[in-house]
Amino acid sequence: MTIFQSIINHKINTITAEELLKYAEQFNISVTRQQAAKIAEYLRGKNVNIFDDSQRAQLVKEIAKTAGPTTAREVNKLFMQLAKK
Repeated sequence: MTIFQSIINHKINTITAEELLKYAEQFNISVTRQQAAKIAEYLRGKNVNIFDDSQRAQLVKEIAKTAGPTTAREVNKLFMQLAKK
């Protein structure tokens, strides 16, 4: 894993609702404040590698349980955008 990937994964694993909202707005992804809070709470402390397709898919499934499938798809788009940069 490159240093870049480590930094991105660390940010995902420690993200706050406010940061998630900021990134969602930056990438034009629709997430409400309440959904961002639930997702950030779920992500906090997880050690997930969003560059690994299977780990990201499992994470998106868990987010779908918490915030709904539409939001999970939107968050997956955000993860994909972050993984591209």
